[in-house]
Amino acid sequence: MNLKTSAIIALVLTLIFITSWEFYWRSQGRVPTVDDDKYLFAASRAKVDKLTSDDIIIVGSSRVMFNIQLDEFEKLTGVKPIQLANVGSSPLPVFHDIVNNTDFKGTVIVGVTPGLFFSTTYPKASPIEWPQSRVDYFHKRTLSERFNHWLSIPLQENFVFIATHGEVLDDNVDLKTLLNNVEINNRTGRPRYPEFFEFGSVRRDRNVRMTVETSTDTVAANKIKKAWKFILGGENPPPDKNSTTAFFEQDAKTFKARGGKIIFVRSPSSGFFEQGEAMFLPRERFYDSLLTVVNSPGYHYQDYEQLKTIDCCPEWSHLSAENADTFTKELVKIMLNDNVLPTTKAD
Repeated sequence: MNLKTSAIIALVLTLIFITSWEFYWRSQGRVPTVDDDKYLFAASRAKVDKLTSDDIIIVGSSRVMFNIQLDEFEKLTGVKPIQLANVGSSPLPVFHDIVNNTDFKGTVIVGVTPGLFFSTTYPKASPIEWPQSRVDYFHKRTLSERFNHWLSIPLQENFVFIATHGEVLDDNVDLKTLLNNVEINNRTGRPRYPEFFEFGSVRRDRNVRMTVETSTDTVAANKIKKAWKFILGGENPPPDKNSTTAFFEQDAKTFKARGGKIIFVRSPSSGFFEQGEAMFLPRERFYDSLLTVVNSPGYHYQDYEQLKTIDCCPEWSHLSAENADTFTKELVKIMLNDNVLPTTKAD
């Protein structure tokens, strides 16, 4: 057998394996999605330098990623926001970066998830360290890293088996995750982290929509709920309202002084989250106080009939894709009526 024949056989076998692997995961209900990693965040962050005062940036945590749908927003305003929120994160590091490292003076929509916004300013705490690491990466990324990510996007958008996820999730299809999911007796005696999987589909513009499985399958939603209870049921430090408010206030003053606008958004929550937020992070003491200190408009879902009657939420914290469309439309209409949003859409 000559070298050419061997190469052809190897290529054919490789294609058969890859095709079979791809079809297998699609048969399991998986669909291609872009990984919301530091590379994708950096690509969106890079757009900020070209924005004008008529543009909009979104910062915050996963609720504004799921609940504010960029296409629906653009349909009503003519402006497509730049999504710079991050899952499980405080908006403080990203907003600080925008204020201190750019000349942007447009509108920043700040998603307020009380347990994250008011969590801490400690640099090593996860809600701060995680988004800060992404900001740091943006400022030091190389041209080759940018090019490699650009090449990977079409592959991620079209193939399920392309596993580039930077986070450890139980539904990743890379070999490391598959091996980690093999059941082995718990020899340490420590509580096992509940099964957790990616329940949002991500586009290259970082628009996120809840998967159909999560919004329609109670078994899937209950797995997420179990994980939320595990995370919040541990020993967590108390919120640091004073430090977080003061930190944001200082940046807000600088941003507004150069002509920037800030709009706060409090997304819906239900069940375990809604009860916990009402008990430990009461609106009057935290959210309302923040609006007073910063002196910027805010939109709390409980204040508007068309927002608080939207069905929320399959796993207590995020809206289904269809309800996120509705939430975005109604929220934007309210904002436009209040004349707080820039718009390029003709009347």
